[in-house]
Amino acid sequence: MDLLIVLILCLIGVLLILAEIFLIPGVTITMLAGIAASAGGIYYAFARLGVVAGIATLLVMLVIIIAACIYLVKSKTLDKIGLETDIDSSVASGEAQTIAVGDEGISVSRLNPIGKVKVNGVMMEGKSADDFIDEKTAITVLKVTPTQLIVQPK
Repeated sequence: MDLLIVLILCLIGVLLILAEIFLIPGVTITMLAGIAASAGGIYYAFARLGVVAGIATLLVMLVIIIAACIYLVKSKTLDKIGLETDIDSSVASGEAQTIAVGDEGISVSRLNPIGKVKVNGVMMEGKSADDFIDEKTAITVLKVTPTQLIVQPK
């Protein structure tokens, strides 16, 4: 009966520790419960079965945890639950490439210092080079970046 208690405690401990490492992020109650169950099983083995059985239980627990970690890392088991997403989009739109330095447009919103501008029929984020620019003010493009235009009043 003592051996069964040691085996059950150690098995629960190993399962909780592996669940914490591979499934549940962070250090949570799962890891603490796994360590407590494992320690309880090892203590019970030392107290009820003797020093030799306690040392054997401790070594077997370490070997099982290390072997399970190595197996799970090398196997394809974790690939099935992992996120595999490819990002194929970009920030800059194709329309933004039609804008060049010196192009003229209009501010759609107040540039305070950042707002919306419309140049060559393309709506983009604009940044005022100097001061605030009011809404519906004619602007000139000073610099073109992939995500915004640096502008000044015309």
